[in-house]
Amino acid sequence: MAHGRRRWIAALLALALVAVAVVAVISLNRPAPEAQPAATQSEPPSPSPSEAPSPSETPSEAPPPAPAPPPPPEPIPDLPAVPMNVLVIGSDMRGVAKDAAAHTAATGEAMDHRSDTLMLVHVPADRRTLYIVSINRDTWVDIPGFGGAKINAGLQYGGIDMTTQTVQQLLGITIDHTLMLDFGGLKVLVDGLGGIDVNVPIPFQSTHDTGHVFGPGVNHLDGQAALEFSRERYAFSDGDFQRVRNQQILLKAILSRLTAGGVLNDVNAVRSLVGFASCCLTVDKGFDPVQAAILAYSLRNLDVNAIGTMTLPTAGAGFVAGQSVLFPDYGAINAVGAALREGRIGEFAVP
Repeated sequence: MAHGRRRWIAALLALALVAVAVVAVISLNRPAPEAQPAATQSEPPSPSPSEAPSPSETPSEAPPPAPAPPPPPEPIPDLPAVPMNVLVIGSDMRGVAKDAAAHTAATGEAMDHRSDTLMLVHVPADRRTLYIVSINRDTWVDIPGFGGAKINAGLQYGGIDMTTQTVQQLLGITIDHTLMLDFGGLKVLVDGLGGIDVNVPIPFQSTHDTGHVFGPGVNHLDGQAALEFSRERYAFSDGDFQRVRNQQILLKAILSRLTAGGVLNDVNAVRSLVGFASCCLTVDKGFDPVQAAILAYSLRNLDVNAIGTMTLPTAGAGFVAGQSVLFPDYGAINAVGAALREGRIGEFAVP
């Protein structure tokens, strides 16, 4: 099972072993009852039945000392009050994207997966809201060290590092951390959260896998339904543009589930959450579980209803080398990049 769950099971077994050891020590140190001397004629007569101790009565024993309370959880430090940019990649790999990314990083060899989802998440310094900037996967860009291609090909040719460099170059920004999730990981994550509630703006039937039917309004989705919701484009008149909007809705629903009930205010819950999610996420080299826990804890006051979303502007569709592509609107993209750098992205990305 997932690495995080194995750690929880190991911890429970360790606690059980400690409990057994404590009981054994108490039993070994308990004084044995003193032997009674044999009766003689000089001994006083035995007490009458009314004076005899009840068989159920036993000599009183002092209760064992109560175990010391566990130490309080180590606090999670707050992030510095500066804005952050986090790139979220959804790989279209049916296998394990984490393994593919590791192979590319180690050997430089291309792997057969592309970024089905690309979202830049801008986290302001106050951590009270987020701004999601989606990048259409067919956007034709220059991929560093490779040349012109659809932006989703960066993952194939250079893993998460090349994809990160491509988005940084396109927007003129610095990306602090990158997260990647594949199809299987999304299903595990959503199921582990007990499902999510998604407000479906346009009802449709999926053309993938189970052919799930999404009715208008709030739908409670398990992992499989969430995957089909995020992948669909053929059911919509504007294709990938509605798929991008649905992916934004899905991410907001996941964040809503994570922040419900003040979970992110509980230090232990945050650490457990990060441990669980580590089974499914691929992250950049500087984003270890400690850093992930610090970022998650910093979002404890997030207002999900204030999250702003937008899709990076394009200048129309066309064909390059037989491929259907979207041409970037560089003037509008430069304006979005400047707004990200200057903390004005709220002028573009609206709730």
